[in-house]
Amino acid sequence: MNFVELRSFDNYISANIIRTRLEGEGVFCYLGDDNISTMMPFLSSSIGGIKLMVADDDVEKARILLSEFDTDYMRSVTCPHCGSHDVQYIAKSSVNNWISAIFFWIIGNYAIASEQVYHCYQCGFEFNDLPNEPAAN
Repeated sequence: MNFVELRSFDNYISANIIRTRLEGEGVFCYLGDDNISTMMPFLSSSIGGIKLMVADDDVEKARILLSEFDTDYMRSVTCPHCGSHDVQYIAKSSVNNWISAIFFWIIGNYAIASEQVYHCYQCGFEFNDLPNEPAAN
């Protein structure tokens, strides 16, 4: 049986949550490089993180489910400033991110954006952590 990498993670917990949700939907999958990434996290980015590997037969179903999981998650995120659900987790546009991306592209031939933030497309507010409770409308 052949497997395809569908996603990579830098966090063992989120990788296992997604793996478990897919298995609950009948998708045959496993996590690659999870042990090395967990025991030696400083090597995680150099080996590509924790890889979600899905059986060839289940790739299309897994892609649809991952898209649904992402959509459901982003609907639950609200801007603490204006209460909008038009929020995405993006690479922060900053001088440090640009310098970091250029540096890693030169030495490693691919760019890494170092800092990510939640960005509200309604009011432009950016925040790092999700609020504990939804904002009042």
